Amino acid sequence: MESDPSAFVHLHTHTEYSLLDGAARIGELVDQVRAMGQTAVSITDHGVLYGVIDFYARAKAAHITPIIGCEMYMAQRSRHDREVRADRDPYHLVLLARNETGYRNLIKLVTTAHLEGHYYRPRIDKQLLAEHAEGLICLSACLGGELQQAILRGDANGAEAVARQHLEIFGRDNYFLELQDHGVAEEETARAGIVDIARRLDLPLVATNDSHYVRPEDAEAHDILLCLQTGARIADEKRFKFSGPNFYLAPTHEMRTRFSGYAEAVANTAAIAARCSVDIELGRNLLPRYEPIPEGHDADTYLRELCEVGVRQRYGDAANAQVRERLDMELDVISQTGFAAYFLIVWDLIRAARGHGVRVGPGRGSAAGSLVSYVLRITDIEPLRYGLIFERFLNLERVQMPDIDIDFDDRRRERVLQYLQEKYGHDRVAQIITFGTMAARAAIRDVGRVLNVPLPDVDRLAKLVPATIGITLERALAESRELREVYEHEDWARKVVDNAQRLEGICRNASTHAAGVVIGAEPLANIVPLQRSTSGDGSAAITQFDMVGVSQIGLLKIDLLGLANLTVIEESCEHIKQHRGIEVDIDHIALDDARAYELLGRADTHGVFQLEAIFAKRILLDIQPQSIEDLGVAVALNRPGPIEGGVVDIYMRRKRGEEPVTYVLPELEPILASTYGTIIYQDQVMKIASAVAGFTLGEADVLRAAPRGG
Repeated sequence: MESDPSAFVHLHTHTEYSLLDGAARIGELVDQVRAMGQTAVSITDHGVLYGVIDFYARAKAAHITPIIGCEMYMAQRSRHDREVRADRDPYHLVLLARNETGYRNLIKLVTTAHLEGHYYRPRIDKQLLAEHAEGLICLSACLGGELQQAILRGDANGAEAVARQHLEIFGRDNYFLELQDHGVAEEETARAGIVDIARRLDLPLVATNDSHYVRPEDAEAHDILLCLQTGARIADEKRFKFSGPNFYLAPTHEMRTRFSGYAEAVANTAAIAARCSVDIELGRNLLPRYEPIPEGHDADTYLRELCEVGVRQRYGDAANAQVRERLDMELDVISQTGFAAYFLIVWDLIRAARGHGVRVGPGRGSAAGSLVSYVLRITDIEPLRYGLIFERFLNLERVQMPDIDIDFDDRRRERVLQYLQEKYGHDRVAQIITFGTMAARAAIRDVGRVLNVPLPDVDRLAKLVPATIGITLERALAESRELREVYEHEDWARKVVDNAQRLEGICRNASTHAAGVVIGAEPLANIVPLQRSTSGDGSAAITQFDMVGVSQIGLLKIDLLGLANLTVIEESCEHIKQHRGIEVDIDHIALDDARAYELLGRADTHGVFQLEAIFAKRILLDIQPQSIEDLGVAVALNRPGPIEGGVVDIYMRRKRGEEPVTYVLPELEPILASTYGTIIYQDQVMKIASAVAGFTLGEADVLRAAPRGG
């Protein structure tokens, strides 16, 4: 096999998605690879493909070749066997996708490992491996590999038999015997046995470093992470730990030195990397077809027909020119972006929910700016009346899948999910995974516990971190003088905070997202890895890609939010009808009821959605709302941005006449007059960009969505 003898590529690499076992953030890993001058790197997390999309996108952006892989768990017998003594501890095996076929097979293997083979670990077996070996390169893995374990038992014949089995499955060009050297005594025995088998069977060697963190100085933080995984303390002598600090992303010269006697094994890393080319198309549209569509129609014409019916229902036969112009504009954009089927799917879903007696919320977020959504009764908020902008929801300058959040009575949300599964197929509908991360205070408490710091000291240290949403330890040290003083003068505190900073933001656990659901145009297991749900009875499947990941690969994502407040409203209406004989139509109640605003002005809002928190009540007391527009301001001000930016206080002073209302430019007055010259809404940002800079509203939306600090 021809290869560059001076090059090296890491092919056995764990990230934070090897939960509580890997401490390498994907961004840091890619940056380090680039800084070392290496041109490719793999991701081979334990039994999962959680981080693949983020890894792929970041590596591509850095001009690093992403190698998609997984360190699989191989059942000692069949993946269906479940006896503690024989089946609890599976072997390891590294698989790398050589091409798109290999990537699809990797997805199927990981999915089946979770849905069929899970017993302590998600397991595959050799039968399954043989069925899905095409397009994959196999490495024999670490000391946990079946071949290595046979060597360590002194079973040379058994080790050779394992190698022959894998050789038969993958073929001579796609099976490599893995050499590792982390300074562990057992590795020396394993290497000798592996080299002997390679010589006898004429198999190629490959050198890897089983990296679980990025830099050598991360070893201590990684050790703490392992303690969190096992519930141990750092001082426990018999706890699970790695032998030595060498499980990091080693530079090329170091790997060449470690394996100076096996130059071909080092060179083979680059040769393997050169053969791995997987193209994951991001930003595509994987919308399922909506059916049934009447004969003679396609999705666009059927959507227009439904909208015409909806316009007559909402406005009567005398819809004005503004309504007509807005509707035509929105339908034109929807047609050009190819999202007509999306609106039909959501329309059908909400219609079915109401038909099944499920209370549906009036709408929230950017979808409320869509007249199409309003006339289809996806939302019940008239966008023209409130000056809401469609381009914030969907525009040609920033084409991405629409995102409609839908609130449902939480007692009956499951009915909605069942409807989707029955209509599109259980194998095409799944909930979405989400990952819990280590926040600043939690990281301090976790690290302090592992380091055996007295609980009162850890508690005191954690409470010195400001209780600000999204606070980081770096910011906390800059903003809290008390925290900084303890950090600078107490060695134990410095050790806790330094390690907590290294672990801050690391993924800690996986769970089922409370709302997110995806619908596929084909069985989801063909395009996204699946696993069992972490909620309910665990029988449902969830995606291994999170909300961002499923959106990036183009899957239809819908947020089905179970809202307890809707349940309260529904039950209240039922009680009123039962005990007073009055039928309350909650969708058509008066929005100018003086007694309702009197109650809101007293901040008597316990149980009122988005208005029951302490700061929200303070805002209500200050604003004394008299209209639905005032309530909109109150909700918008109760957000981290306005709170942390001081906008709330400026607005209140100006509303009370304690500070003059001023405008930097006269063009801003018609946009900001209703909010006393302050910018509260994202729509205002877009209108300002249009009025002042001449942006189209589509371009203004691109500006609105631009990442801060970019």
